[in-house]
Amino acid sequence: MITDLLPPGAVLHGVSAADKPALLATLASHAAQFCAIDAARIAEAVDARELLGTTGFGGGIAIPHARLAGLDHMVAVLATLATPVDYGALDGAPVDLVVLLLAPIEAGAEPLKALARISRLLRDAALVEKLRAAPSAEALAKLLGVGVAVQDRAA
Repeated sequence: MITDLLPPGAVLHGVSAADKPALLATLASHAAQFCAIDAARIAEAVDARELLGTTGFGGGIAIPHARLAGLDHMVAVLATLATPVDYGALDGAPVDLVVLLLAPIEAGAEPLKALARISRLLRDAALVEKLRAAPSAEALAKLLGVGVAVQDRAA
């Protein structure tokens, strides 16, 4: 489940970002709180992965991800956006629900398994609708069964 990847405080509601680069920088900055990796290094790794192809898989959802040297555990950050951003997703739809996944560079197949789990979770239309309708980070966390140390980032 995604709950083992989302530390308390890694669920964000109402994130404001002008565009995809700003969104990824915001997520990288937040993820840096949960690992001993600099936000700029996280953003650089995520940006490099995006150059290989978009991680926006459609339906307003993206799962940006990267592997990082020096990271000792996988960590995710889930965010809903105040206003959808053009992400270059496969279906051309703007993105408003994002899960950033970071993994150790030497993690083998585990990150792929985690991406598959996250993708399956976010293909549940009923859950995605509830996530989008959630009025707060606390409500999002409750839907996911994650710890309550959450943050609202209202516009």
